[in-house]
Amino acid sequence: MALDTPIPEPHSLTAREVARALASDPETGLDTGEAHSRLERFGKNEIAGRKPRSRIRIFLDQFADPVIYILGVAAALAYLFKDAWEGTAIAVVIGISVVIGYLMESQANKTLEALRKLGQSHSRVIRSGTLKQVYSVALVPGDLVVLSPGDVVPADLRILTAEQLSLKESALTGESVPSWKQAGVLGADTPLTSRSNMLYKGTVVVTGSGTGLVVATGPATELGKIQQMALGASEPKTPLEKKLRALSIHLIWATLVISALIAAIGFFRGVGIVQMVETAVALAVATIPEGLPIVATIALARGMSRLSRRQVIVKNLEAIQTLGATDIILTDKTGTLTEDSLRVSQLCYGSGQQVLQADTAELPGIATGSDPVLRELLHTAVLCNNAGGSGLVQGDSLESALLDFARAAGLDVEQTREAFPELAELPFDARRKLMATAHRAAEGYLVYAKGAFEALCEHTARILGPEGPVPFKEKEAWKELISGMAARGLRTLAFAYAPRSALPEGEAWLEDLVFLGVIGFMDPPRNDVKPVFEIYRKAGIRVVMATGDHPETARRIARDTGLIREDHGSGVVVSGMVPPPAGSRAKTLVFARVLPEGKMDLVSGFQSEGHIVGMIGDGINDVPALKMADIGIAMGVRGTEAAREAADVILKNESFNAIELAIRQGRVVFYNIRQFTVYLLSCNLAEVLAVAVAAIGNLPAPLLPMQILFLNLVTDVFPALALGLGAGPSDIMERPPENPRAPILDKRQWTDIIAYGLGISIAVLAVVLYGEFVLGLPASQINNLAFYTLMAAQLFHVFNMTAPKASFFKNEVVLNPYVWGAILLSLGLIAMAYAIPAVSGVLRLERIDVRSLLLPLAFALGSVVLILCFRALAARVHSG
Repeated sequence: MALDTPIPEPHSLTAREVARALASDPETGLDTGEAHSRLERFGKNEIAGRKPRSRIRIFLDQFADPVIYILGVAAALAYLFKDAWEGTAIAVVIGISVVIGYLMESQANKTLEALRKLGQSHSRVIRSGTLKQVYSVALVPGDLVVLSPGDVVPADLRILTAEQLSLKESALTGESVPSWKQAGVLGADTPLTSRSNMLYKGTVVVTGSGTGLVVATGPATELGKIQQMALGASEPKTPLEKKLRALSIHLIWATLVISALIAAIGFFRGVGIVQMVETAVALAVATIPEGLPIVATIALARGMSRLSRRQVIVKNLEAIQTLGATDIILTDKTGTLTEDSLRVSQLCYGSGQQVLQADTAELPGIATGSDPVLRELLHTAVLCNNAGGSGLVQGDSLESALLDFARAAGLDVEQTREAFPELAELPFDARRKLMATAHRAAEGYLVYAKGAFEALCEHTARILGPEGPVPFKEKEAWKELISGMAARGLRTLAFAYAPRSALPEGEAWLEDLVFLGVIGFMDPPRNDVKPVFEIYRKAGIRVVMATGDHPETARRIARDTGLIREDHGSGVVVSGMVPPPAGSRAKTLVFARVLPEGKMDLVSGFQSEGHIVGMIGDGINDVPALKMADIGIAMGVRGTEAAREAADVILKNESFNAIELAIRQGRVVFYNIRQFTVYLLSCNLAEVLAVAVAAIGNLPAPLLPMQILFLNLVTDVFPALALGLGAGPSDIMERPPENPRAPILDKRQWTDIIAYGLGISIAVLAVVLYGEFVLGLPASQINNLAFYTLMAAQLFHVFNMTAPKASFFKNEVVLNPYVWGAILLSLGLIAMAYAIPAVSGVLRLERIDVRSLLLPLAFALGSVVLILCFRALAARVHSG
């Protein structure tokens, strides 16, 4: 059968038949060179969704803009009234607008595409007999894939081996109950939902481990076939895009009404119809913030790029804004608030509650010493353990710590496992809170189990003593002992065993276990966490710990890290309440013994109270809560593939500090978007007011249509872009979170826009009045004075875009190098326009001496003083 066509019904073939058809080895996989060759042949393992727009598409899309339509009308009117120069000039302006928009959007898309590649998922495959980690998009038919709990199946696979393997296939079938898998052969007519020997792309491994051969990739997978049906649907816009578009549409309608009124007034005053129509069109263009959507996209993309350099991968633009609005962070303990470097600290074992301090004991030789209970405890720790096995399942840090301790105690781990080979496993389950393994022994079988003490002791009626098992009557004393260990910050794990005459099945796994003891692990708190908590408190963000650990362990870590303080009462820690009472959520900082659904209840509970919740998770059990949270944050190293795929943010350095950086950047981006929106609208409002008042007052025109268009391209776009790239105010993390559901501009920002617009327009009208009634200048010179005044005032105005209490001479705008670059670029473009006769002729710029430039500068500085007065008055009103 040709490899170019999918294998028909691979579920009806044996594993070796499938391997033969794929020209692959079921043990060593494909040769690395053959895999690369097949990648070129079959293409990437990705579903062809909405591909990034081509450069031609981006260029053409720049014309689908209301601003371009209005400019086109202006150009047509100019040609209609036989003003070829002006029509051509407007056409040039259209070209410049399109080029600027194209360059900006292309750069933003390039940045986003680079970030998407950083967030690509990985798969473990065996190639040339070696276990490797490769990008999932590089998988090809015939690849031998290795799977473990938490992995997302990267392609359609035919199962070769399956050990207690179950999958959640709701992404494909909609069925929420896990499906158990096996490697046998099925009938050709077996429906997809019953194909237990197949794994499909997009499904998630819940328990167990296995291997499988890739039989289909990309669009040939079952998930790919389904998703192809949805490609015709239009891609929904993000809430931020909707807000910006709504703002622009409202401004367009408002401006069209104002422009029509001004044109009508001018017409009844006897002004030429051509001039009034052109003025009305120019006014419409002046008010529309044409650069707003593109600059906002660049600001968001820039924020994503900055975070990626700090090993924080944000998967979509909208997540940046939501990060800045987060006011609840729900986090686990291990690896986030602690080092996740577990080591055995204390052992308590046997009927006499013997205690061994691992830090002070002479470890070598104790595993083969005279204490039978200690020997059996160490055997259980090694055998009921998935770490360090074949290399396919690595286990977690707790299991690795057990093996490290056993080796230090003199136990030969490999020899012990060979002597007692594992035959079956009862995987860990969040509800059972324990796991068990069955092993062959010299006489019959042995079951070893480990888990939470309260879960394990339900299945133990006896405890191992020096002379053998005795009744387990001291359970309450053991509970007190474990509470004491937890209060010292130790993470505890209980162990038990039982001989069996037959391999266990069903409930027989946990019948009549013999309790052995408890091992306590030390996982020291991270040194860098406490300062971050202080930052969060100032920023109005509450951190809530939700962990499956013992309440006293959670309390100790919370105190050591500074999450809770000594003056906090007992109500800050709640154990096992699902769902927690609404009243307790308001004061509780630590939730212990929390099940996965408990985290979902916490997320939905906080959301119902109006909070924006960021959820940190790493395991497959965290996936539902990660999806439900406003911002899902996954660990990039120890996190499962399922958690990383469900999350909005991936922390590749797994530092709690990284979350603070992400929230800070989110706040900075939203602050910058708000600031340059205020800047653009206030500049545009100043133009409208100046032209409108002059037209109504029968004054010389302060601005001609082409001058307005030129200023919008020069003093709008580049300074606004510079504001969008700023680092934000230094006290951004000392302010309360923004409400992401609120509009971009609230009443205060609209007040600022009106005040700023008035300040600039007053300066422009003042220079017009001064030139008309004091200097007696002709209308053309008055127009030039007003043009230069507005240009200078708008460039000065960028320095007004600071925090209300910031110093005028030392703030985030003054320290922003992009602002100074934008000003120099704008001045250079204005100088070029003045120096080139063809351009200066279209702009009606006359020759002017240096002394005459001092007048626009003086009036422009006057607008700054006026705006500072407005700001001082507004600050007094708000403080009062």
